[in-house]
Amino acid sequence: MLTGAHGVTDGPDSADFERLTGPFREELLAYCYRMLGSVQDAEDQVQETMLRAWRSYGGFEGRSSVRTWLYRIATNACLRALENRGRRPLPSGLGAPAQEADTPTGAARTEVPWLEPIPDALFGTSPADPAAIVVSRTSMRLALIAALQYLPPRQRAVLILRDVLRWRAAEVAGLLRISTVAVNSLLQRARTQLELAAPAEDDIREPARLADRDLVGRYAAAFENADLAALVRMLREDAVLEMPPQPGWFRGRDAVVRFLGAQVLGRPGDWRMVPTAANGQPAFAAYLRDDDGGYRAHGIWVLTLTGTGLSRIVSFNDPGLFPVFGFPSWRPAGEREPVPCGG
Repeated sequence: MLTGAHGVTDGPDSADFERLTGPFREELLAYCYRMLGSVQDAEDQVQETMLRAWRSYGGFEGRSSVRTWLYRIATNACLRALENRGRRPLPSGLGAPAQEADTPTGAARTEVPWLEPIPDALFGTSPADPAAIVVSRTSMRLALIAALQYLPPRQRAVLILRDVLRWRAAEVAGLLRISTVAVNSLLQRARTQLELAAPAEDDIREPARLADRDLVGRYAAAFENADLAALVRMLREDAVLEMPPQPGWFRGRDAVVRFLGAQVLGRPGDWRMVPTAANGQPAFAAYLRDDDGGYRAHGIWVLTLTGTGLSRIVSFNDPGLFPVFGFPSWRPAGEREPVPCGG
């Protein structure tokens, strides 16, 4: 039955509406997230989609599938939301890396609408085919989501529908009410821009192999033990560290390690790392010890894992993300969870 979550009250056809539209909610959330780069914004637009679909449900004549109908509403909702709105960046998309790795990165820029991570638990679990789940997770990787933000909104929609969701050109043309020629033109321009914004990453993988899971576990242990030497052994020479909403970022293992050693690691026991997964990648909810003897939410850290080590760490230093991932904002000192070897 429809409830206040959709902003409407029950009606005579509410159960039927929920039965028809409910199975698409997860994939619509993933679609809106790819478009908007924010979990909160995506959830808002999915709710708006369901509300508009409910209001027009009586006039739905079945000329297209329910899925196509919902995607049309969701696409229009996202395009409206993107009007007069800049892209959501990561720090590496705003300027050159910091030169002084042993100094603070500058004041947080809270006015910037930063790109946000999305918990794996919110997407990619519906397909019965495990291969489809892997494809879904791959298309949610941070590097791709960040690159999509460089595209104009209509190009973004066309590329996601065609190259990620594998819709036919005629289907996209019908959804956007444009010609197939226009769809192909938008797609070509989007692909060209995406290649410029997102160079191919080397051998990115999910942490499926035992060695990969071990690397993720050792990363957590290194932080909890303030073991800088262990971090040096895990990072690739070209590793990148980003920490939104701080605008400064670092490129190169030496710079990353110097910054972590001078500004972040602290003493053994200062950090608690709770494993999770975001954007199809291993991640941690990082807690920092406070003066009250407990651990306070610090950030969601997303790792990019390759066959030759850790290539990127994005520390989303926003405690407001913890409820999205289902974590408390504070943990008592005595509450101890073993960190498993995996994300």
